[in-house]
Amino acid sequence: MAQEDVFKKIVSHCKEYGFVFPSSEVYDGLGAVYDYGPHGVELKNNIKKYWWESMTLLHENVVGIDSAIFMHPTIWKASGHVDAFNDPLIDNKDSKKRYRADVLIEDYLAKTDEKIAKETEKAAKRFGSTFDEAKFRATNPRVLEQQARREAIHARFVKALNDSNLEELRQIILDTEIVCPVSGTRNWTEVRQFNLMFSTEMGSTSEGAMKIFLRPETAQGIFVNFLNVQKTGRMKLPFGIAQIGKAFRNEIVARQFIFRMREFEQMEMQFFVRPGEEMEWFNKWKKTRLAWHKALGLGDAKYRYHDHDKLAHYANAATDIEFEMPFGFKEVEGIHSRTDFDLSQHEKYSGKKMQYFDPEQGQSYTPYVVETSIGVDRMFLSIISGSYAEEALGNGESRVVLRLPAALAPVKLAILPLVKKDGLPEKAEEIRAMLRFDFHCQYDEKDSIGKRYRRQDAIGTPYCITIDHQTLEDNQVTIRYRDTMEQERVAIGKLHEIIAEKVSLKNLLKKINN
Repeated sequence: MAQEDVFKKIVSHCKEYGFVFPSSEVYDGLGAVYDYGPHGVELKNNIKKYWWESMTLLHENVVGIDSAIFMHPTIWKASGHVDAFNDPLIDNKDSKKRYRADVLIEDYLAKTDEKIAKETEKAAKRFGSTFDEAKFRATNPRVLEQQARREAIHARFVKALNDSNLEELRQIILDTEIVCPVSGTRNWTEVRQFNLMFSTEMGSTSEGAMKIFLRPETAQGIFVNFLNVQKTGRMKLPFGIAQIGKAFRNEIVARQFIFRMREFEQMEMQFFVRPGEEMEWFNKWKKTRLAWHKALGLGDAKYRYHDHDKLAHYANAATDIEFEMPFGFKEVEGIHSRTDFDLSQHEKYSGKKMQYFDPEQGQSYTPYVVETSIGVDRMFLSIISGSYAEEALGNGESRVVLRLPAALAPVKLAILPLVKKDGLPEKAEEIRAMLRFDFHCQYDEKDSIGKRYRRQDAIGTPYCITIDHQTLEDNQVTIRYRDTMEQERVAIGKLHEIIAEKVSLKNLLKKINN
């Protein structure tokens, strides 16, 4: 099945099973804004809990805050967002559709990589076990031609980004013959900059109102609270401040479901270090954050690092952790060395000292910062995409299953009486009452047991507990495992111990800490 078709099925699945709904759907929706349903909000909260505990429990020098969405407008002037938070915009004159010029070129480069990969895969099938991929890539004329063209375009692209050369970005689009996906034409406008911040007004009267912005990132709330946290928490460098919160960006092209939205949620940690030690910590956090992702068990090969072609105005190093979505490798988390830019800027614009006194060195200085920033919604999508599977069963039937990590699954276990009579529902309710305070349980007595298993597979429930007539005699139930569909007879008294061990976040945290 084509990956595009898989993605469409995932989007449909998310709506059908209560994970994600289009926002304001009864009014035909609102572009690139989504609501999380009953199962979606549980999964999202579990992702946030996994991140929060990995930061605050595994690192004694990381603490949290929750800063306001509304902040003084000068903060965004100091941070550079008022002047520099722009994306290059281009319109197609025929379709009247708007695109990000850099994304059009990035998609072209990705398609070139796919062509080279397909050429290599064909050769691998043709030559079998004797195939030498490195030699093939280094000698095949078609591959070499495509690779040379890709590298030339990439070099021009990087230079144009770093020089903010909008004319060159448009010329690259013309030279590579990129067409509008809607009209199929190359009738492009000039490229121009577009600021992504939403603005509003604060004040009781229109005359006295002050223009403010919905925050486009959560990081600045951390920076302006740096001294508050450091002093009240008696923190010593190095230390980090973690935060989870909403951010808002007026994206030119919001697309690919919840991957790029106008209202989204971030999990960010700013780690303050001595100047000169930032690259050491940058590399440490790269490894730590990749281990956090891989601990979920979605497949190590689905992750990779991608160093930035263009560094942000505040950074001296930046890399992304990318996940293989159905539409290609895409960023889910960024790790950045932000230097002392943010604290220095806020000191300059506020007139307040933003330095740290180092008792070991006997001097004050402005700390450097290493940032880890992850989109909750993108993380959600990566987990759904990595867990979704369609399986053919031995009896000629099939099932759709979400192999969600057990610790993150919205429903941990389903309690299923075999029939709705003979005292089985009462016994099932008794078991539910025993487990409900520790695990999110779902009770279901409608339809055949097979259909109920399929429903639980579709929402990612890792364990089903079936109560049958034998249960009333031996006080044992059948536990069914989602991934293998194997069944095991266990004593009711052991259920809590069995499930607790399997769904605990501790198992994930221990993998990171090893």
